[in-house]
Amino acid sequence: MIIVGLQMVGFRLRKLVFALFGATAAIGAAEAQVMVDVSKITCDQYITQRITHSQTVNVWLSGFYAGRRNNPMVDTQALSRNANRVSRFCESHRDMQLLDAVEAVMK
Repeated sequence: MIIVGLQMVGFRLRKLVFALFGATAAIGAAEAQVMVDVSKITCDQYITQRITHSQTVNVWLSGFYAGRRNNPMVDTQALSRNANRVSRFCESHRDMQLLDAVEAVMK
């Protein structure tokens, strides 16, 4: 009788684990479907993070410009410095497109 009871508990626990895994996978898939056209982000949207987290955009920008230079390396300190420079520039140029702001800052 005890063995049957333990088997039922094990079965219920496995069902719960699989249900949680399925729910987590579904949530992850839904989040992964969000697409952002970085070329349309304004400085205001970047600063206020209305489109997505600025750190996400910063990493994308770093990769985009590194790719243009054919540089596969990520300098995390430079990424942080450049993000701060872009944020400060965008504070006073809120209507500017973010990619234009990046170009202006990186000249």
